[in-house]
Amino acid sequence: MHQKNTIIFLLVSLSSLLANGQLDYYYYSSCPNLPMIVRYGVWAAMKNDTRIAASLLRLHFHDCFVNGCDGSVLLDDTKTFKGEKKAGPNRNSVRGFDVIDNIKADVERACPSTVSCVDILTLAAREAVFLSGGPNWAVALGRRDGVTANLKAANENLPTPFEPLANITAKFAVVGLDLRDVVALSGAHTIGLAQCFTFKNRLFNFKGTGQPDPNLDSSLASSLKTSCPNVDKSNTNLNSLDMVTTYQFDNAYYKNLVNNGGLLESDQALMGDPQSAAIVNDYSMYPYLFYNEFSASMVKLGNIGVITGQNGQIRRKCSQVNL
Repeated sequence: MHQKNTIIFLLVSLSSLLANGQLDYYYYSSCPNLPMIVRYGVWAAMKNDTRIAASLLRLHFHDCFVNGCDGSVLLDDTKTFKGEKKAGPNRNSVRGFDVIDNIKADVERACPSTVSCVDILTLAAREAVFLSGGPNWAVALGRRDGVTANLKAANENLPTPFEPLANITAKFAVVGLDLRDVVALSGAHTIGLAQCFTFKNRLFNFKGTGQPDPNLDSSLASSLKTSCPNVDKSNTNLNSLDMVTTYQFDNAYYKNLVNNGGLLESDQALMGDPQSAAIVNDYSMYPYLFYNEFSASMVKLGNIGVITGQNGQIRRKCSQVNL
């Protein structure tokens, strides 16, 4: 039943978007090779860097949560504004800018001054999921690039691994996403890696107890202590968010949560709330339900605060506003 409702919701939400005249599946009819160029660019990047799929997905998420999906996360600092790259949640952790720049250069050669950087990033996030074995979904296009960035909003609006579920849910609600979206989009952690500092608090002295987090599987805690010893120099060591299938987009993340195997405190917290735990259980048993609802949530994410029409611009370089 969930599956049927999700598909109906997805179709309704997409058709309402198109009816609003905001975005359009055929927006770039003058650039017919765009999807192929983006797919090839992401595929080539994944050949060189196993982490890049997760990084591109996260880059899209970090863009849309700050002033909407406007490509602001891609901008460098200028004399008039500080970019978002040095915000706490982004500094030394958000990556994939070079991949978007390379794809943009290929797109510019094929279709000069036509396709926005934010649309390229939105398509790249979809390809990252699909090429990792995950679902494919239709992406309506026509987003325009913003002309400024917001460091303060990046510091305040992005969810962190250290926050309680209520805080994270509130941050999602501000941009029009609900608890189901929180659980579905958390499934992005089925691929990729996390630095030790994002979960080390769970290993040695959880909330001042001198013990590991009781909601962390004890054998997982032991193995994590080996890769993340209790010294500062281990803070940037990397660990799989999903130890089972690190680079395969599947529903193993939810199976891990059911078995107290979530790496981040914010991941495992989904099992501490009856509503979110019920959704986690469903996703752990029904991969196609997860795929459908993840796709629906990605469509909603990609439509947050978009700039369309004559507003914004089509940046020639993704890191710089056109003069």
